[in-house]
Amino acid sequence: MKVLYEDNHLIIVDKAAGEIVQGDKTGDAPLSDAVKAYVKEKYAKPGEVFLGVTHRLDRPVSGVVVFARTGKALARMNTMFRDGAVRKTYLALVHQRPPQDEGELRHWIVRNEKQNKSYAYDREKPSAKEARLLYRLVGKSENYYLLAVRLLTGRHHQIRCQLAKMGCPIKGDLKYGARRSNPDGSISLHAWRVAFEHPVSHLPVDVRAPLPEAPEWSDFRNGGLLQDI
Repeated sequence: MKVLYEDNHLIIVDKAAGEIVQGDKTGDAPLSDAVKAYVKEKYAKPGEVFLGVTHRLDRPVSGVVVFARTGKALARMNTMFRDGAVRKTYLALVHQRPPQDEGELRHWIVRNEKQNKSYAYDREKPSAKEARLLYRLVGKSENYYLLAVRLLTGRHHQIRCQLAKMGCPIKGDLKYGARRSNPDGSISLHAWRVAFEHPVSHLPVDVRAPLPEAPEWSDFRNGGLLQDI
């Protein structure tokens, strides 16, 4: 676990692909438990450590996760995430060049609970939720295109689903049309940056996670190509 930022109210960490943020039916140890153990040891906290989960990343996704260390911060961060006051930028590796180098994707998404999969439609459908994101082509290597993506809404598997609908499934994402899986079971989607006003101090917080160590990211690791949108 790599800590990217911490103070009395927040702790922001870099999640590895394959980790779960919060406990689920698999029974695997979640990232939240590791963060609690870190806080307990570092600050010699007696008893149970409070830690609030403000948002989640899918298991095969890597990158920035924000936890709250106080109830006040948790309540305010939950509101900020819900109201779109947290700027979230992801990086995705895809094989296909998008039809346009930048743009906004707007779809209507229907979630299939049994399949744990979402489907994007161009028109509104019953039970569908509007999904919007901005994307920009920010780099190219011999085999991949690098897209920066900023979420404008927060839907189930939204980036994975919408990029696939555009014809650009994320590398390794078999569920959404990738040609083959990644060796470690990850998908090449990385929560790169979060930026927001601190819920208590009201100072700006801007945190970025280093790119994954997988070789397909190596051509982009110098940072020169990384731009926000």
